[in-house]
Amino acid sequence: MIRVVLPAHLRTLSRAGGEVTIDVEGPVTQRSILDALEARYPMLKGTLRDHVTQERRPFVRFFACEEDFSHEPPDTPLPEAVARGAEPFLIVGAIAGGCW
Repeated sequence: MIRVVLPAHLRTLSRAGGEVTIDVEGPVTQRSILDALEARYPMLKGTLRDHVTQERRPFVRFFACEEDFSHEPPDTPLPEAVARGAEPFLIVGAIAGGCW
């Protein structure tokens, strides 16, 4: 079981709690987690990745074991602690802004 923590706006959209558990077939990667998450919560399709290119959407970040995996290739294996379910895979809604 893989633990995934969703940001508030995606919790509302999916009607899921803050942390969901999913089963992942094969290696545990960003792609396999997002594929399983979208299969279980189809309303999330297109919110995390572009429908056509499957690239991460702007302002969405992925973290595992306190490391930012947002710019890693989607098939990069995630840490063993995430694969075992000891640590969650975090999906974070990033915020842009600056000084006025």
